[in-house]
Amino acid sequence: MNTTLKMLGALSLSLLASGVLAAVSEQEAAKLGTSLTPLGGEMAGNAAGTIPAWTGGLASNAGQVDARGFLSDPFAGEQPLFTITAQNLEQYRDQLSAGQLAMFARYPESYRMPVYPTHRSTVVPDAINAAAKTSALKTGLRDGGNGLTGFTDSRYYAFPIPQNGLEVVWNHITRYRGGNLKRSIVQASPQTNGSYTLVNFEDEVAFPDNIPDIDPAKAENALLFFKQRVTAPARLAGNVLLVHDSLDQVAEPRMAWLYNAGQRRVRRAPQVAYDGPGTASDGLRTSDNFDMFNGAPDRYDWKLVGKRELFIPYNNYRLALPSVKYADILKAGHINQDLTRYELHRVWEVEATLKSGERNIYAKRRFYVDEDSWQIALSEHYDGRGQLWRVGEAMLLQHYAQKIPVYALEALYDVIAGRYVAVGMANEEKMSIQYGTQASAKDFTPAALRNAGVR
Repeated sequence: MNTTLKMLGALSLSLLASGVLAAVSEQEAAKLGTSLTPLGGEMAGNAAGTIPAWTGGLASNAGQVDARGFLSDPFAGEQPLFTITAQNLEQYRDQLSAGQLAMFARYPESYRMPVYPTHRSTVVPDAINAAAKTSALKTGLRDGGNGLTGFTDSRYYAFPIPQNGLEVVWNHITRYRGGNLKRSIVQASPQTNGSYTLVNFEDEVAFPDNIPDIDPAKAENALLFFKQRVTAPARLAGNVLLVHDSLDQVAEPRMAWLYNAGQRRVRRAPQVAYDGPGTASDGLRTSDNFDMFNGAPDRYDWKLVGKRELFIPYNNYRLALPSVKYADILKAGHINQDLTRYELHRVWEVEATLKSGERNIYAKRRFYVDEDSWQIALSEHYDGRGQLWRVGEAMLLQHYAQKIPVYALEALYDVIAGRYVAVGMANEEKMSIQYGTQASAKDFTPAALRNAGVR
């Protein structure tokens, strides 16, 4: 481990041990937009020239958006610089994660990583950059790191200049997602032979600042409101999940409800948290695997390992094109790697170790967080024996027209069972995503679930 990684790891441990969990100084915050990007990434490129400087991100007119919301690929004309395979991976080992190495070992004939020129595409609206700077000056950790203080003035990117592992993870949790949104997405859990059944979802997400009629007392500790309706297959259609997420999920735990269309009943759903099974995923993901990681961080001790340069999925527009069908993407063992794109980027590496006396099917987890967008790009999940069990890859891209970093899809690979789940694929038949939608507090109540299920 180099000196920088050692210093960052030691700083992380000392801050957590001493309880110094405060916002940064004015002098530190002044680096945002100068030596650091407005969201906290290093402005400069690397010494080797393989990672360029950040120069403002991808322009809003970088490509076209069709009537259904699909983006054209602004890098369609580029060819891979090289492709990493099981045969040549030794020369790139230092820029690969343990999870990626495990995928090469599990699928030596088919898993490959086409590597393209690096583009630092991330950019968000100016108002979000300003919110991040406010967060840097005002936001701190409370309750052992499980909640935030001073965050209500900003609501985005809690710690753009992070001092420990928890702060990095909170940046992922509080990142900008484009405000309220509605989207139609598809999930699949292919069998080992590649056969699959599609599960269609209609998601709605709303944030307290964008819900005009929300109770101010409720809004103070609210993070987001999430509603998910299953529209196919027929045996699941009409089931609806509702989640209220709080900023401090220890003081105010996540509240969740399920409407079962067959029973026509709404019930509390405490299992929709932590390692509870993910919806219709054949047990291949947990509730907190969704969005790479979500929910309360309180069951783990978090360590900031440091920064690394890794080949991570980036600018994966090809996977989100309407011309690319599910059968093109979903293959036995893993998604079609010929459709993927990897680039060299700097990432924050964070390790989570299950606390003594706590329960989770994952005893240890590791996350690799893109420095520019604060999105988790890669994850690793270990079982109680210390064996690597599941490997996550999120296929990052920039919604250039809306200035929002997003995922084309997330894949979670079970390297022991040889199966995986892919979630977040764009719906081929209808508008895939709408940003800036209207929301009312009454639409995110348990009483509203029955009507949502019978639409």
